[in-house]
Amino acid sequence: MKIIIPMAGRGSRLRPHTLTTPKPLIPVGGKPIVHRLVADIAEVCNEKITDIGFVIGDFGPEVEAELIQVAESLGARGHVFQQLEPLGTAHAVLCAEPLLDGKVVVAFADTLFKADFTLNNDADGVLWVKQIPDPSAFGVVKMNEHGEIIDFVEKPQTFVSDLAMIGIYYFRDGEALNQELNYLIDNNISKGGEYQLPDALRRLTEKGTRFLPGEVSEWLDCGNKKVTVETNQRVLEFDVAKGINNVSSQVSLINSIVIQPCFIGENTTIENSVIGPHVSLGYGCTVRNSRIENSLIQHKTSLSNVVYKNAMIGSNCTIEASVSDYSLGDYTTISNT
Repeated sequence: MKIIIPMAGRGSRLRPHTLTTPKPLIPVGGKPIVHRLVADIAEVCNEKITDIGFVIGDFGPEVEAELIQVAESLGARGHVFQQLEPLGTAHAVLCAEPLLDGKVVVAFADTLFKADFTLNNDADGVLWVKQIPDPSAFGVVKMNEHGEIIDFVEKPQTFVSDLAMIGIYYFRDGEALNQELNYLIDNNISKGGEYQLPDALRRLTEKGTRFLPGEVSEWLDCGNKKVTVETNQRVLEFDVAKGINNVSSQVSLINSIVIQPCFIGENTTIENSVIGPHVSLGYGCTVRNSRIENSLIQHKTSLSNVVYKNAMIGSNCTIEASVSDYSLGDYTTISNT
């Protein structure tokens, strides 16, 4: 099994956090989004992952090395491909053409999910979907009476289906997908100058490919600050349910309380403070005289005299203030003095 992760987008809705860190590498619950995504896929596929390809923009050698490390941590070979122009989802997948053979999962790296099933290897393909109350803002799938997917409709203004595509797809025949992606490019089948993956999916169904829906129980977005903080909350709850202790043994806790679930990284000092529930503190942080709940704070940040709820703070920040809700990028300094 191979996995292709298109992640070349700029993540503009999550700025300022994505100005210094690509969105899929922002940690939630102590792990980068893309790491959690690949682990979730491995769990439902129940099959060895041999190769993981990341389709990125010009993110630099440090990011590329980190992505290779993510793949290797799951026992797979890592590959980095570049999409330097925003030419659409079909083009992004085709950038990883060397991996388009055999069984392939394509997963766009701006969402996490939980599913209560394992992959049916008898299907030609599986499209992960989530039932939602208002499908008009999403791409949805149209089904036949046998429960098979027969069409794909983008942002339907009249009701077609309430099963929204979450951006994760399984193909038993990667070569067939490769052929249809190249067909779109060769024949310039695009919308607004972009080549779209659903157009290739439609051609596959017209040729007899049998796609089944893989419905998920949780669809967790990481598109902006608000929903990323909410996603951090849910993944911490998932980890606790699995019996995972996310508080490092190398935490200095001085006259303080941690209310689970929380993630607290190594070499962090917490003094005269109450942390939690639903807080992620990256490694090397210092927190003094503070009360923090339901917040996501990255590495090597120093907080004093703050009361936070629903905050998202980057790395290497120094903050001495008392505002309750922040969204601050890396290397920020705020002081009352």
